[in-house]
Amino acid sequence: MKKVLIFIFAITALNTTFSQDLIIKKSGDEIKSKVVELTSNEVKYKKFDNLNGPIFTLLKSEVFIIKYENGTKDIFSEESPKTDAIITNNSTTIKTTNSSSTDDLFMKGKMDAQKHYDGYKGAGTGTFVTTLIVSPLVGLIPAVACSSTPPKDINLNYPSSELMKNTDYYNGYTQKAKKIKQGKVWLNWGLAFGIELVAIIILSSK
Repeated sequence: MKKVLIFIFAITALNTTFSQDLIIKKSGDEIKSKVVELTSNEVKYKKFDNLNGPIFTLLKSEVFIIKYENGTKDIFSEESPKTDAIITNNSTTIKTTNSSSTDDLFMKGKMDAQKHYDGYKGAGTGTFVTTLIVSPLVGLIPAVACSSTPPKDINLNYPSSELMKNTDYYNGYTQKAKKIKQGKVWLNWGLAFGIELVAIIILSSK
């Protein structure tokens, strides 16, 4: 009976966690939300932790990607690179300014990691299972170990090996990937701990 209750709470908790839309801005900020409308220029949403609250608005030009609760995505096209004209010896050279700069490559690495990195699944699942089956205290061991170590290169799933040779892009990608991994690991630990706690309360009240 205990296993049945735990399973039911696990499914409920997981459904609640993943029934949200995730808006990722070009700045790298993430907004857990419920998207209510997309217009030609704007994204209208409610904050996920206050679905009865006001509707907020973002310009589409600020948004990089929206991940919906059903697994689909809307990726918003990037702006065309800005160019500077440099006149040298009566000839004009076009220099791309936003795609080659340090900040832009670092940010592109972060955005690509958000889009492509999914190598956290093993660490997250292992933490969840250990915490749920053994105990939350024991589950802290894989949680701390996994969240404190950067993802292995083999699990990074980066889209371009050439871009990864650039230090700025590499740093942006790996830093964001580690942050994603940490978030998923502790989310799974928290879910398992919550399920265990609710199950104990229900069983002890009988």
